[in-house]
Amino acid sequence: MDTIEKIKEQIAENNILLYMKGSPKLPSCGFSSQASQALMACGEKFAFVDILQNPDIRSELPKYADWPTFPQLWVDGELVGGCDIIMEMYQQGELQTLIKEAAAKQVSE
Repeated sequence: MDTIEKIKEQIAENNILLYMKGSPKLPSCGFSSQASQALMACGEKFAFVDILQNPDIRSELPKYADWPTFPQLWVDGELVGGCDIIMEMYQQGELQTLIKEAAAKQVSE
């Protein structure tokens, strides 16, 4: 399976997916830390991929997503955005709604 196929499969299999540097418990950059903390504060399970452990994904995902930076949040197969967008949505209460709706879909599938 090539890298783009692997990315597509990860996005398809996980309603809430964060591509980040490190893990939610041990983030390797400030932006990934902020993004994962905002997601954890929403109170739903989410998947993550550590791009530092997956250099192929780290190099290919920005081209596939047409988004140059990490972290990247994908919900229901759509790119939501990076740290700034995640934090803005969280502060406005939009992220919580989006995440709860996506998590509810995952349970019912």
